[in-house]
Amino acid sequence: MREHDMLEKEEIFSKVLRAGRRTYFFDVRATKADDYYITITESKKFTEEDGSFHFKKHKIYLYKEDFAAFAEILGEMTSYVLNHKGEEVISERHQKDFKKEYASEKSDDDIIPQTSTFTDIEFDDI
Repeated sequence: MREHDMLEKEEIFSKVLRAGRRTYFFDVRATKADDYYITITESKKFTEEDGSFHFKKHKIYLYKEDFAAFAEILGEMTSYVLNHKGEEVISERHQKDFKKEYASEKSDDDIIPQTSTFTDIEFDDI
């Protein structure tokens, strides 16, 4: 294995974010000059009809000279999305098994009794 590949493999500090079919890997790595940079890798699982699966990966390299601008723009973009669309994930509504997990806000006059999603049974009933 080439020296560059060996350095690429060395992880100084890592964090993982699992998000459904996607997993994000945040890794601090070292350059040949022993300076640090960050890689952000998105790994997405794809399942075939026969049950087999594969992963597609995309990687971003982020160097120290870009940290401040990157963080500023990322913060601006995330704030924009949340301010304009809120935190609800709209695309979930389009999934065939989507079930809303929270009741919408209603006044006391509009309260509709919620049905339970489980059956309460006694041990003697079994």
